Amino acid sequence: MTDDDHPVILVLFGARGDLARRMLFPSLYRLAAAGRLPADHRIIGSGRSCPDSVEEFRDSVREGWSESIDDLDDAVVEGLLQRLSFQSADADDGADLAAAVASAQKELGEDVRTLIYLSVPPSAMKPMIAMLGREGMAEGARLIVEKPFGTDLDSSRELGAATESVADEQRIYRIDHFLGKEAVQNILALRFANGLIEPAWNRHHIESVQIDVPEDIALEGRGSFYESTGCFRDMVSTHLCQVLGFLAMEPPSALDADGLRNAKAQVFEDMRPLDPARVVFGQYAGYRDEDGVDDDSDVETFVALEAYVDNERWRDVPFYLRTGKAMGDNRRTVTLTFRTPPGELFGDTRRPDRLVLDLTETPTAQLALNVKRPGPELTVERVGVPVALTPDGTGGDGLDAYERLLLDVLRGDQTLFARGDEVDRLWQVCQPVLDDPPAVEAYDKGSWGPQSAVELPRSGWWLPDDD
Repeated sequence: MTDDDHPVILVLFGARGDLARRMLFPSLYRLAAAGRLPADHRIIGSGRSCPDSVEEFRDSVREGWSESIDDLDDAVVEGLLQRLSFQSADADDGADLAAAVASAQKELGEDVRTLIYLSVPPSAMKPMIAMLGREGMAEGARLIVEKPFGTDLDSSRELGAATESVADEQRIYRIDHFLGKEAVQNILALRFANGLIEPAWNRHHIESVQIDVPEDIALEGRGSFYESTGCFRDMVSTHLCQVLGFLAMEPPSALDADGLRNAKAQVFEDMRPLDPARVVFGQYAGYRDEDGVDDDSDVETFVALEAYVDNERWRDVPFYLRTGKAMGDNRRTVTLTFRTPPGELFGDTRRPDRLVLDLTETPTAQLALNVKRPGPELTVERVGVPVALTPDGTGGDGLDAYERLLLDVLRGDQTLFARGDEVDRLWQVCQPVLDDPPAVEAYDKGSWGPQSAVELPRSGWWLPDDD
């Protein structure tokens, strides 16, 4: 029997939360609609607060689907809701949930797979894992752990020890939804499948790399979360560094969990610990007026930094990472700036070539080049050449990030999940900033962050209207 054939029980902690409503339940619907869920499955929602009834919980899930999915298939909806239940639990008492899981396991038979998704705040993660161990629910189960994986090096190691005390590494799925994006995975194909690009993917040809994830929205009701986490822990030590790993890795031995994660882990091992003097923290004007935010909060809502990978391929090439809330645009881009060829044939009219990768749900790219300006003079002019990264007719075939990652857990494929040694090393790289954080600078909503961040890259940040 393959992993696709096994009956499955998914226990979803945080089932009444924002992530479940916006991402997890819609992804489960799409998997079911595509026939990618096992025929026999149960979904048991859980959390500290219990709905008045199972019917109320099901109605709230149905309402969430109606908000995010067009043209719902009633048969798919009803099939999922019939298999959906709720059982409250917390770190102190999980006996009733354990009984519900045991009952579902007995009903579905000895071949059942149990998946436990922990979408809980960082402070609750370790106690919840301990409860899973006490109640026996973690035995044989696959544990899906949401980021951030701790809040610093020490807490990450404590969380790692707690997790590994109830499940071995082969059953732990540390989820970072950026790795589930088609566009991030496309970085591998673009690099390693193209002889035009791979030979130039190194310090001899590339001057700098930018990973830029500004968001034009503010907190959207996440004030309490940001007060406990901040932008650096929420975005940099997880999403942006994981994208850096894909960009900077050496050719993996194979496109599987061991090959890709070994190559990515080596990048993190080669990363220079971050220099707090080359990190900028910002907070947008009005942040302290948000619900759940302290009146004198100095939590950062913006981070820009310079990082280095000290190996033969990337030595002395700066990687610039930037992300923040309430900024001038909403996008996810990677920009590789190439070195200008030597010589003065065209004087100062040349600008550096750039390859810009758009990490949105439909991957695209733009190649900025110097070409001859039409006319009698031999002078150059800038053009942007769009590059399609999705073959014609396949634009709707991709899976969204959580859909892809949930499917991979069902199949037992850890390729796109963070391994324990990766997480530990990234906290080592980030810890100097936590030990000596830069002063938080104010910035206006709709801007590109503090001026010191704007000036951080030697050649400036690439913006969509630059080329």
